[in-house]
Amino acid sequence: MPIFYTNVFRTAELNAELSLDRAVTVWYELAMLKRINLLREFSIPLLAGVLTALAWANIAPDSYHKFNHNHFLGPLSFHFVTNDIFMAFFFAIAAVEITQSCLPGGDLNPLKKAVNPLLATVGGVLGPIGVYLALNSLVGSPALTNGWGIPTATDIAFAWLAARLVFGKNHPVIAFLLLLAIADDAIGLVIIALFYPAPVLPVAPHWLMLTVAAMLIALILRRRQVKSYWPYLLCGGVPSWFGLFKAHLHPALALVFIIPFLPHPPREAKHMFEEDPKDYSPLARFEHEWKIIVDFGLFMFGLANAGVGFSAMNAVTGLVFCALLFGKVTGIFFFALLGKKLGFPLPHGMGKRHLLVAGIIAGIGFTVALFVAGEAFTDPAVQGAAKMGAILSVAVFPVAMAAAKLLGIGKRG
Repeated sequence: MPIFYTNVFRTAELNAELSLDRAVTVWYELAMLKRINLLREFSIPLLAGVLTALAWANIAPDSYHKFNHNHFLGPLSFHFVTNDIFMAFFFAIAAVEITQSCLPGGDLNPLKKAVNPLLATVGGVLGPIGVYLALNSLVGSPALTNGWGIPTATDIAFAWLAARLVFGKNHPVIAFLLLLAIADDAIGLVIIALFYPAPVLPVAPHWLMLTVAAMLIALILRRRQVKSYWPYLLCGGVPSWFGLFKAHLHPALALVFIIPFLPHPPREAKHMFEEDPKDYSPLARFEHEWKIIVDFGLFMFGLANAGVGFSAMNAVTGLVFCALLFGKVTGIFFFALLGKKLGFPLPHGMGKRHLLVAGIIAGIGFTVALFVAGEAFTDPAVQGAAKMGAILSVAVFPVAMAAAKLLGIGKRG
């Protein structure tokens, strides 16, 4: 029997009341959903945006920059819509994961079981900063110093994907890396907020009272048990965005201050990036309904931020790449071992070999590194070269694959 009809009749068997036509429809919807999830799992929209931007910027740079920085949505440019508005939802999804992980039963609660990966996270931030600044003092220049924050990032999606392909889907390294990447993003949010305000305009802290007021509104909505997340986004998120924007801080962080107020269960029943089908809380619904938009919207992010010429590579490209590769692996490896000596062991089934490869994988900076590169420098040439270093960090993936093979690490089913 052809596989199509086999699947149709299997679908029909699951629900005897389904007609054959309905069974065909359900099977088709499931097949489409599987393809959509496959695209999201392998970050295809983001990669497609990056490749499109690279090709466009190298074939017709004037056309690309005109599209990116001229009016796109009314007076707003495509770059502004992407980095200042759309990315608010990207960071909001990260805030959901952090919030859920801090709940009882979550991966960051109780704190003791998260101490080792959190220490590794600290190493994964300090290591790249140290390597970047040290190399910059040797081969760079004072003008490049502000790029120290770029290699502190770990791309959550690519780290998860690389870990799955290297270790298999059930290895404890995956949870370790995801926890590290989430905490890494939390630190990255702080770095962006504190160290990368608007480069030309001075910070106007009095406008932050608007963001504080937005948090109070979200708190009131929470106490009144408002069950839809939309009032939180509109009555809290919008003023939070304007407060940060007027304060000359990055408005993409606006929802980070609102998301923790969304009602959620008292305990977390699933691990990071797993959905609980029984959780209908506003926090869970927000993640479920917006994550697919964010995953596919990352095509916009890649298109807006990765359009750099191949000739743009210079010293800062090497600084970012080397800091991500060598800084991440050394910082994570030694800080995790320090945690082990202090009485906070690695996850069961994870040894030094796995830790070393995990540190290499964490060197894939990509999305957040691209974002920070756009904030760290105002000179387009330097900015482009720094972004190229972030893009080239995907080359860390085959390095991790080779290291795993040399160390005799096999997949776990």
